[in-house]
Amino acid sequence: MSEDRFPALPPDADELASAWAGAAWDPRIDAALRAMHDEVAAEVAARRPTCLPSGRCCRFEEYGHRLYVTGIEAAWCLRGAGRTPTRADVSAAVARGDCPFLEQGLCGVHAWRPIGCRTFYCDGASDGWQQALTERLVARIRALHDEHGIPYRYGEWRAMLAYFAA
Repeated sequence: MSEDRFPALPPDADELASAWAGAAWDPRIDAALRAMHDEVAAEVAARRPTCLPSGRCCRFEEYGHRLYVTGIEAAWCLRGAGRTPTRADVSAAVARGDCPFLEQGLCGVHAWRPIGCRTFYCDGASDGWQQALTERLVARIRALHDEHGIPYRYGEWRAMLAYFAA
């Protein structure tokens, strides 16, 4: 990580971000990701985990967890949210140990949050099913990358957002 806490990017970062951003607008990919989000919603509804909207899950360092996404998923979330964090936003979030979309203690892109956010609950009764569901869906997202010939990268949320940051 550089001195300003901005995640280091590979030399082909612009090409990767462009490929992922283009894929995020593909109707087939959009439909597949929406179907996965519906699947998560059904699983969550069936299991009824407790969620206290506190933003604790967005404070990665404090809570001791990480959020991982693929390139397509990061681009799709940004496309849906209609905004991209700046380099300063990402750097500040890394320095604080939280998500650049954490706003007044809540998720500022809740409707477009990644699958990892949708499957993570701090409810102790959620241990077990969360990981299996997340792994199953990440495998399907990887398959989308492969099926459509889109370069695959899987990384920590803020590091992946850095690919798109201006």
